Amino acid sequence: MQVLKREFGEYRIRIDCEDDLWTLARLCTKGRSLAMLGERRDQTTAGQEGGRAKAAERKKMWIRLSIESCEFHTFSDNLRVLGIIEEAKFDIGSHHTHIIEVNDEIELISEKGFPHVDDDLIKQACQESGRAKVVILVVESDEAIMYEVTGRGIREVSTWTMRGGGKYTGAKLSEGVSKSFFEKISNEANETILEGTPIVICGPGHAREKLAPLISGAKKIIATSMGGRGAANEVISEGLAGDILAEHAVVQETTMLEEVWKRISTNGAVAYGKDAINKALEEGAIETLLISADLVRKEDWNKVVSGLNDIGAKLVQCSTDHDAGEQLLGMGGAVALLRFRV
Repeated sequence: MQVLKREFGEYRIRIDCEDDLWTLARLCTKGRSLAMLGERRDQTTAGQEGGRAKAAERKKMWIRLSIESCEFHTFSDNLRVLGIIEEAKFDIGSHHTHIIEVNDEIELISEKGFPHVDDDLIKQACQESGRAKVVILVVESDEAIMYEVTGRGIREVSTWTMRGGGKYTGAKLSEGVSKSFFEKISNEANETILEGTPIVICGPGHAREKLAPLISGAKKIIATSMGGRGAANEVISEGLAGDILAEHAVVQETTMLEEVWKRISTNGAVAYGKDAINKALEEGAIETLLISADLVRKEDWNKVVSGLNDIGAKLVQCSTDHDAGEQLLGMGGAVALLRFRV
């Protein structure tokens, strides 16, 4: 994300990657306005021409909407913002939908200004802009699953499963089937993964060692205690991929949330539930508040969020589009790591 212009109550932004769309979706709330180039049909150009109906021309123009709602799914390549036209060459007062994609420029306007949680989220998006996606390939003897990790989530991209095999037909045939299976995975993976994308190959057993030489650009080979999605989460939560994933927000969030679960299990310095978090705030005990990026924008959390600066506490706005984030939602959407028990 690039901030092209910043004034009170206004941001002009260029979208650089899909993660920026996730950020913008958090900011496009009802009561704000969003402007960008769009198209509308000019009904004055419709009519009859040569005895045939003439369609209205589509004209490109700068359209500013009063935001009603937005639609976005993590890992999608566009954000839909729905609203009422309040500034355009014509059709003011009509409904319109802006479809925002990578490389678009938009203006986001808030007459009341932007709270610091919004400024912080935009700043973080600018710092992380252009950070490479990482592929985690979990390999077992009869199955391989490819996951894509971005700054804000993890998703399954492809799955390969060996049908049949040499379980009862002798070792020689089994080796041939296995070799053919890994060649199929490597051919399809090498075609799918963009050149330059960091690739982490992991899994239990030795299957990962057989596949790794066939994958172009493999950066790290890691042994995990389990397969499937659990292996991908193990790589992320335990920092097994080292610098390849270290700077991704999803890894940092997962690491801190893992510390939360550990402290909960040992009755350590942690608070969850709004009452407990408020009490910890009053006593100046909060070190880091981890809260979902949607919940932090609810009015009933304003007092907690505004009080963090007074005690020198850190705020982390978490995505819920990964396993640790889903666990956070299960805890009410907010937890706090404390300096001491309360």
